[in-house]
This record gives sequence, structure tokens and C-alpha cells, in this order.
Amino acid sequence: MSTILLIIGIIIVLLIIIPATVKIVFQYEAGVIFRLGRLAATKKPGLRLIIPFVDRMRKIDTRVVTLDVPAQEVITRDNVTLKVNAVVYFRVLHPETAVVEVFDFRVATFQFAQTTLRNVLGQSDLDELLAQREKLNTRLREIIDAGTEPWGIKVSMVEIKDVELPQTMQRAMAAQAEAERERRGKVIHADGEFQASQRLADAAAIISSQPGALQLRYLQTLTTISTDKTNTVIFPLPIDILTALTAKLQGTTPAPPPAPKA
Repeated sequence: MSTILLIIGIIIVLLIIIPATVKIVFQYEAGVIFRLGRLAATKKPGLRLIIPFVDRMRKIDTRVVTLDVPAQEVITRDNVTLKVNAVVYFRVLHPETAVVEVFDFRVATFQFAQTTLRNVLGQSDLDELLAQREKLNTRLREIIDAGTEPWGIKVSMVEIKDVELPQTMQRAMAAQAEAERERRGKVIHADGEFQASQRLADAAAIISSQPGALQLRYLQTLTTISTDKTNTVIFPLPIDILTALTAKLQGTTPAPPPAPKA
């Protein structure tokens, strides 16, 4: 009977000691060992043995963590109230520092990202927020990374996700965009008219320098009109034009028209 009780006692002791002695650290983890409350070492992934009831292991996930920063109400430098949310990508670079220097590095990083987002965007204009988002992302990443570096945290990326504008601001921006498109259309139309007028002026100068060119243009217009068979067009043709054209083709000078009788 005593032997059975001894065996049972040994089994119970082993069941208590083995879980406290044998630890498994996964590939994406780092095991920070505290021995009697003091930082002792950091265990790499694999099967690790520690001193039971003396050592205590805290496992830290070293993978990239995606931290979603909810929408923050921000007043920009040009007094526009909007809501902006972002996402922060970070990982634990130094597990020992992340455990010793800060109580909860996730909560600390989240709170610091929130305040930094409001501060940085509050110093920017609305146009800068809409047009230069990459520049603001880089600035946010540098500030948050510098603030979390003493905690052993490395911020790899910060992205502004959505910018929610008030309805009045959206309508004003739509009206501004419509006015800009209308202005560009008018400028393009006026530029086309100006270029066409320049071409017409050049053509008129060329035609005026050649007397026969005007008559040829006159006949070309008749040919163009005569292609339409559905209409009857009466086109006056002065005789002096034909006389000048005939003289031009024959290489002679046309006779001047008779002087009017007194």
C-alpha cells in the first residue's frame, strides 16, 4: 500500500515539475527568462529547460503586429474638422527591453500612435493631407518609431487609411472641381479659336498675295456645295472673276472694264 502511495506521489510531483521545467518556444517567439525576479537570459526557439520555481519564462511574439488606430477627430491647420484613421505595423526588436521597460508595449504603442496622429495632422493643411499622404505617412512613422525605440519596438510602416470629410466640405470641393473643369474647357476652347484665327490670317495673307488664288478658292467652294444633291444653291458668279481666271491661265492681262458713261 505504501509503495502505491509512493508511486502516486512521484507521479504527482513529476506532473507538477515537468510543466514547470520543460518549455517550448515557437519559431516566432522569444522566451525571456527571469531568475528570482531578475532578467537572466533570452531563450531561442525550441525545447528549453528552466529551473522550476526559480525561473520564470515570458514568451514574446516577434512577428509583425498590425495595429489599427480608430478614427480620430482632427482639426487641421486651416481649421477643417475631419476624421482620420490609420494602421501601424511594428514588431518587437528587443524582447528583453519590451518586457522590462514598459508594462504593455501593445497598449503603449497604440496610445502613442493615437496622439501622434492627431498632433501631426493638426499641423498640416487639408490640401497637404489629401495630396501628400505619402509624406505624412513617412513623418508619422519616423515620430512613432523614435518614441517606441526605448521600448524595443521597431515601427516599419504607418499608413493613413481613410479621411472622412464633412458633407459641407465635400460639396464645396465638388463645386470647386466642377468650376476648375469648366475653366479648363473654356481655356482650351479659347486657345483653339486663337490658333484657328492665326491660321485663317495666314491663309488670307497667302490668298491676297496671289490674285488667281481667290478665284480658285471661289471655284473650289462651288465644287464643295455641288456635291449635295438634295438642295439647290444659287451662287452668283461675277464675270470679271472668270475673265481674270481665263487671263491668268492664258498668261495675258485682262482688259480693264469699260469706264462708265458720263
